[in-house]
Amino acid sequence: MSSGWLIGVMVEAAGEPVPVRHFFAVGHEDRAKAEWTAIDRAMLIGQVASSPVKGLEPVHVIGALNPKTIKSLALKPGEVRPLGWKWPRRWLALAE
Repeated sequence: MSSGWLIGVMVEAAGEPVPVRHFFAVGHEDRAKAEWTAIDRAMLIGQVASSPVKGLEPVHVIGALNPKTIKSLALKPGEVRPLGWKWPRRWLALAE
């Protein structure tokens, strides 16, 4: 079981013509709890999309974070780290 997840959330931000995917690293073992935690944080940015955008669900798991990645990037249990809208290469590269 993973102790963290990388979650993508489609956010309808002010001034953007379409929802933009924002990424979050969430330090929860439970996948559903990690998804809801990411949604709560995304709501601080803007409205979460209510339907799929270009084939992507409004909330989707990019992948589990392995212990090496979590330790290397210092993600604490229960922490939510907003990673922005750019593809989180550093987080994914360490997972491989």
